[in-house]
Amino acid sequence: MRVMTRRAAGIEGPPWGPDAAEQTAALFNSLAPEWHTRESEDRTAIVGDAFDRGLDALMDPSIPTPDVALELGSGLGTYSGLVARRFGLAFAVELSEEMHRRAHRTAAHRLLADGSTLPVRSASLGAVVLVNCFLFPTEIDRVLAPGGTIVWVNSSGESTPIHLSTHEVVDALPFEVSGVEARAGMGTWCALRRLA
Repeated sequence: MRVMTRRAAGIEGPPWGPDAAEQTAALFNSLAPEWHTRESEDRTAIVGDAFDRGLDALMDPSIPTPDVALELGSGLGTYSGLVARRFGLAFAVELSEEMHRRAHRTAAHRLLADGSTLPVRSASLGAVVLVNCFLFPTEIDRVLAPGGTIVWVNSSGESTPIHLSTHEVVDALPFEVSGVEARAGMGTWCALRRLA
């Protein structure tokens, strides 16, 4: 997963393509039946902390952004309810058909798609939430509105298989950001606002 994480972010290795998407979907299809065993209140609290201390610190009512959020790599939808409660409209995007099929019912609209080619209009999102998910910088650049936010969470900190440091996330993005980062329990997160 570390190799795929770095490929998706354009940090090293060949670019993400159909082969990477197929391999990753197959892996998560095989993990889907037991994925619910990874859900915990502690992990959910880390995501909540990123919203409470991260997003709240970045909120600026003078910068209008769409009330639409996209949770990328939503898996079983463990955090989709938090995203939906935080934003006016939320989409939960998952690559794995089996994860998508088994997902919890939440207020988020579920989409089966590859994060490298999202089925949303350009500059239409006020936020992109990534919890233990691959970062696709070029696609985030396309879909995130000016002034929009990115929430990046590693629920097991540096031990998370899909892990990038805040520094790596910021360096991978093709636009300027400002933001905050923190530890919460065993996890780490950063919340970043896109600057013009």
